[in-house]
Amino acid sequence: MAKKLLLGDEAIALGAIHAGLSGVYAYPGTPSTEITEFIQGNQLAKERGIHSRWSTNEKTAMEAALGMSFMGKRALVCMKHVGLNVCADPFVNSGMTGVNGGVIVLVADDPSMHSSQDEQDSRFYGKFAMIPTFEPSNQQEAYDMMETAFAYSEQQKLPVLMRVTTRMAHSRAVVECADVARQQNELNYNAVAANWVLLPANARKRNDVVTAQQAQLEDDATNSTYNIYIEGHDKSLGILASGIGFNYVNECFPGGSPYPILKISQYPLPKKLVRRLMDECQQVLIVEEGQPFIEDTVRGVADLKNIHGKLDGTLPRTGELNPDIVKKALGMEEGQCFDPCADVAPRPPALCQGCGHRDVYAALNEVLKEYDNPRVFGDIGCYTLGFLPPFRAIHSCVDMGASITMAKGASDAGQWPAVAIIGDSTFTHSGMTGLLDAINENADITVIISDNLTTGMTGGQDSAGTNKFEAICRGLGLSDEHLKVVVPLPKNMPEITQVIRDEINYHGTSVIIPRRECMQTLQRHLKQKKAAEKK
Repeated sequence: MAKKLLLGDEAIALGAIHAGLSGVYAYPGTPSTEITEFIQGNQLAKERGIHSRWSTNEKTAMEAALGMSFMGKRALVCMKHVGLNVCADPFVNSGMTGVNGGVIVLVADDPSMHSSQDEQDSRFYGKFAMIPTFEPSNQQEAYDMMETAFAYSEQQKLPVLMRVTTRMAHSRAVVECADVARQQNELNYNAVAANWVLLPANARKRNDVVTAQQAQLEDDATNSTYNIYIEGHDKSLGILASGIGFNYVNECFPGGSPYPILKISQYPLPKKLVRRLMDECQQVLIVEEGQPFIEDTVRGVADLKNIHGKLDGTLPRTGELNPDIVKKALGMEEGQCFDPCADVAPRPPALCQGCGHRDVYAALNEVLKEYDNPRVFGDIGCYTLGFLPPFRAIHSCVDMGASITMAKGASDAGQWPAVAIIGDSTFTHSGMTGLLDAINENADITVIISDNLTTGMTGGQDSAGTNKFEAICRGLGLSDEHLKVVVPLPKNMPEITQVIRDEINYHGTSVIIPRRECMQTLQRHLKQKKAAEKK
């Protein structure tokens, strides 16, 4: 066994490669991005020809993974929690189709919303779709679980949801890794078409099969090596801890817990083990990262007075947990805390100096001064920072692609001017269909596709539509007359402001594409060019 210092994301990626992975499908989203990046840079993955190109969005990623599974090979789908909403249709239906080759859907939740719009807990999706869910408690388990989960997926003919959180994804630990990687599955034609064609008659039969599997899935969770009942001599309290919450509990008891602990890392929730803890202990504390998923279930079958966790305020309902929070819940003395230095001023996030988005917002704000009550609908990306000073330029940002459709809805309501601003990667992710709606009705909106030639917010990954946006807009039916491309530089400000003004005053759908490479990727490309020239 080789020992490596790995991020949780890297442990997942290496575990997948060693488990015989044939393809990873993903859209970059923190905190899941590093999984695909690791596979893209791994030498063994390159030698084996493992597919690792970024998908246009999470829905296309999930569907492509199902296609690989249909042919008998193992596929990994990676996304952050809100990406699971985007691929909910194929994800939920994958429980009905089942799998041929193993499929793991890796979802990275983001408690405390470090880079997200909400604190969604993806475990609810696993229960909703009636598929097994794994939740590693440390990096070693994250690595080991990949082979287990792929094998279990193929055994049960179901996809597996694997859920991690930000702290697990982005913290490092030493991981013992196998010296020999499993070979990829051979191509096969064992997929039964009747299972994959979800006509109602077929789907009803599959629904009966999957529903009947639930008891077996719970039995498997009860007997899982990842769900452990740890004895303790003090039965005044029992602790039920899931995922990384188990790590936090262990940090509270360096010499071992005096209380019984039930560790949960595989779902459906093993009620038999839960009942044992409830029967043996006077009180039970439930420590889980995210929403009170387990606590809700346990409270439905037990004495509410004896259960403590997020719902009764023993643990905070929002934000991340940590060992000090758990110590407080256990009535233990918390660790020493340090207040921020009074001399250090807060540093809010801001667009990079020299960023093309800055020039776009400067021009847009200049033009919109000429209108009464303009409204600008923003989208997900680094340009969302245009909401903050000094620009204060956008009025909404809801989800990927919502800028165009919200601008259209506002225009339908009578708002003018209604402007949408969306990034290049976000446009191909989920903005194109909204633009088609607008073009079909010739909605009175101005759409700005701020193209920095990369997926900037998540680290400069390739953007699916690079050098294709004009063609896409024309293909959707937009006229050349109202499709304008500009270069966002201070020296071009008169031209840019005039283009924005003209297109706002045109009472129909128009698209402006300000195009200039992201400063971060430009600097990286220049360094790569210099390094190549020295060789």
